[in-house]
Amino acid sequence: MSSIRNAARLAAAVLWALPAAAQSADEGQGDLNPEELTWERVIRDVERGETSMTACASGYFITKSGRHGPARQLFERCAEDGWTGAMTWMSQLDENGLGAPRDSGRAADWDRRAAEAGDPVGKFNHGLDLLRGHGVAADTEQGRRLIDEAARDGLAVAADLQAAGYDPRAVTPDADEWRYQPMF
Repeated sequence: MSSIRNAARLAAAVLWALPAAAQSADEGQGDLNPEELTWERVIRDVERGETSMTACASGYFITKSGRHGPARQLFERCAEDGWTGAMTWMSQLDENGLGAPRDSGRAADWDRRAAEAGDPVGKFNHGLDLLRGHGVAADTEQGRRLIDEAARDGLAVAADLQAAGYDPRAVTPDADEWRYQPMF
């Protein structure tokens, strides 16, 4: 009987000590029960330098929910890590003044970076910037070259622009024309 009692006491002591041992083993090792599938979690992961295609793509939902500041933070980090889709989103945020003042020059720079990284959408967007002279000095020849590259890369809207004689109104018929007046 006393061996049963001693075994029960030992089991109780071990069970009592387990939470304290688990807590000290996990200290400084991250979240014990982290949030999952939230935009806050994605932002926290990106702040830690953990970018991925899915983390970067979630910025779309964050900005569409009206949280432009966190979306900008996410997209900028992803763009710095080389995710070209995030570069084109940074351009969109800068061009429309979402989460920061409107800055067409900065938007064109993001388009340029995406184009230089080989992204077809970046090539198309930067080609349009150059055709219009929007955010950059106009360069029709270089703009057409980029549009042609985007079309060869399979971007249908670039082929549409070629077919329209490179008239930007063919692909952005509802654009605010005042926005695209030459800046330089």
